[in-house]
Amino acid sequence: MKLYKLMIVFLPLMLIAISCGGDSSQESGDAATSGEKTEELRDKNIEIAAEQTKNRFPCDTIALRQYVLDTYDAGTSLLMTEPEYTYSLPRAAVVYYKEQSEQYVFALLTTSKAGERIVEPKNITGFSSSYINLDSTKLGTALMFLVLFKCDGESFSEVWRSEVPIHGGFRKITIKTWKPKNIKYIELNYEDGIISGHRNYNFFMVDGLMKPPHLMETYIALVHKRIMADVNNDKYPDYYEFRFIDSTRYIRILDSIPFYWSQDRKLYITKTNSRWFRKY
Repeated sequence: MKLYKLMIVFLPLMLIAISCGGDSSQESGDAATSGEKTEELRDKNIEIAAEQTKNRFPCDTIALRQYVLDTYDAGTSLLMTEPEYTYSLPRAAVVYYKEQSEQYVFALLTTSKAGERIVEPKNITGFSSSYINLDSTKLGTALMFLVLFKCDGESFSEVWRSEVPIHGGFRKITIKTWKPKNIKYIELNYEDGIISGHRNYNFFMVDGLMKPPHLMETYIALVHKRIMADVNNDKYPDYYEFRFIDSTRYIRILDSIPFYWSQDRKLYITKTNSRWFRKY
C-alpha cells in the first residue's frame, strides 16, 4: 500500500522532469539551427514573391530583400511595417527617393546581437514587441539600422548606415520635411508600451543626402512629451522636453525645457541646468 502511494506521488514528478528536459533540449537545438533555417525560409519567401509579382522594376523591394540576404551577415533582413488595419498586409520598411535623376532607397534593416539567437522580424514589430526592451534573452536582441542605398542599375550600393537606439516596437517609416529649415528627414515611428505612448527617431539630412544623418528623438506618452522645435536658429533641429505633475487626482504639465544641439559637445544641452544633457 505504501509503495502504491509512493508511486502516485513520484510518477507525476518524473513525468514533469522528463517533459522539462525534453523542452530544454529542443529549445537548445532550435537556437543552434535557427540561423540556417531562417535564411532558407527567407530565401524561399523571396523566390515565391518574385514568381507572384507581375510588375517588377529595377531596385524594387524584392531585389532589395535578395541583395540584403546575399550581401549582409546571416540574420540580417529588411523589416516590414506594422499593418495599419486588421486585414492590411505589412509593407517593406522602405522609402524611395529621387535626387538629381538618381534613385535612392531608405531602408530599415535589422540584425541580431552577436552570440544570440537570430531575431524574427515579427518579434520586433508592433505594440506587443515594444516590451522586448525589458527582456530579450529568449527572443534575441535586435539591432536596427537605417540604411541609404543608391540604385545602381540592377543592384545596390550602401551610401551610409545609422543605428537606431531601440530594440522593438517598430510601426512605420515616413519621409518628411522640417519646415523651419526645409530639411528632409526620415521618421521611424515606434510603439512604446512601457511609457504608454510612442517614440519617433528622426534622421535629418542636415549636410545633404550623401552624408550620415543627424539623429533626434521625440516622443508623446501619458506623462512623457518631447516635441520638435527650432530653439537657436541653426541647421540642427531642437526640442522642448516637458515635465509633468502626476498625482492620483490629475496629470498636469509643470514646465517645458528647451534643448538645443551643441556642435562642440555633440550633445543636446539646455541653459536651464548645465548638468542636463541628452545624446539625441
